[in-house]
Amino acid sequence: MCGIWAVFGFGNNGLLCACHNFPKISHRGPDAFKIEYDSRVQNGYLGFHRLSIMDSLCGMQPMRLHKYPQLFLICNGELYNYARLKKQYDFEYVTKCDVEVIMHIYEELGADATAQALDGVFAFCLLDIKRSRILIARDPYGVRPLFRLRDKNGQLGICSESKGLMDMVKSYPSDWTLEPFPPGHYEEYELLPDGKTKLLTSVNYHKPGDKPKFQEYIPWNTLSPKDIHGNIRKLLTAAVEKRLMADRRIGCLLSGGLDSSLVAALLVKLSKANNFPYKIQSFAIGMGDSPDIVAARQVADYLGTDHHEISFTPKDVIEVLDDVIYQLETFDITTIRASIGMYLISRYIKRNTDTAVIFSGEGADELAQGYIYFRDAPSKIDAHNESLRLLKDIYLYDGLRADRTTSSFSLELRVPFLDLQFTNYYLSLDPALRQPQALKNIY
Repeated sequence: MCGIWAVFGFGNNGLLCACHNFPKISHRGPDAFKIEYDSRVQNGYLGFHRLSIMDSLCGMQPMRLHKYPQLFLICNGELYNYARLKKQYDFEYVTKCDVEVIMHIYEELGADATAQALDGVFAFCLLDIKRSRILIARDPYGVRPLFRLRDKNGQLGICSESKGLMDMVKSYPSDWTLEPFPPGHYEEYELLPDGKTKLLTSVNYHKPGDKPKFQEYIPWNTLSPKDIHGNIRKLLTAAVEKRLMADRRIGCLLSGGLDSSLVAALLVKLSKANNFPYKIQSFAIGMGDSPDIVAARQVADYLGTDHHEISFTPKDVIEVLDDVIYQLETFDITTIRASIGMYLISRYIKRNTDTAVIFSGEGADELAQGYIYFRDAPSKIDAHNESLRLLKDIYLYDGLRADRTTSSFSLELRVPFLDLQFTNYYLSLDPALRQPQALKNIY
């Protein structure tokens, strides 16, 4: 979890804009920051706030390589297949940072193939001075945030949060458009001599349920068509396993419900198998002995985690409400209400532990029809389509809540249930098997 920021074509005000707006997302990366300007690009600035998770020494951005002196990369993300891509194409790696692979793929395979080759969560901007191109892309479920500001004259800005772009425009309404960059899309722009841009292509490279284009982590031919439960177990385990890469301590949120408990159980199991030098920390929050606190305590006792319970009061809610709204950048009541607990638990983790990477169960209800109203779906196809809709829009609600509350305290969130291979397999199953009604005669 880092913060990226870039502007193109803002004239002589570019540096002033950078100094004023770039610091507004400093909470996303407290370890280091950098703004870069190159005289070969008129009125173009790239900025990066770093949270150091991989390759603490050589992973700073904007990333540049001697092999590709014309390329500049800023990326907020984790790429779980970077080692496989490196081996598959025999890339000559310079750092130990996963996102370096983006530059190699772009040079070897081109812009069209770059985003589709990545198994992970990401939002990135790649500047190619030699070809006068800008490539911007975001992961399929929008786990990593990205906003885009542009006008009809070719001025362009991107940022991990909209607060880093809002003051770029003098007043609203105007001919400017500030909006989330759509998940599962990439856009390529021509960089004009004056630093302004021209949109060349906008491609929806992946939709919920699509089969990934990259080489899968678990080969499809190892999955038995007759063992659906076994396949789900294998793919979810793999989704957790591939997300273990980190140089910092890993923990998990635990509500005691099925989603977070599954993730916690797999995380504990895999941490032991990989000989982690520490116990997994789990975190639960509630008021007094609320049902979530009690259930989480039981799960933590069973799993043997280093468990932390955080209790809060109505006074705590009132004290943090304004900051929660500021961080969320929304007035949606449901999202705000659901974010209070996650904000408070993230604050506790930051202040009281050395955990920097947090696993959670986001995405499970959307994927597996966990919301109560799914039981009243008119048909299995309607329920399936609702799952697709929720996954398509998750970045606007639960995804937004999860990212902003954790990033407010410089924590990196990882969400195994939104793994691309796992979601593709699960959504390919007979919709009747995925309906809650299909289970009502079992219990």
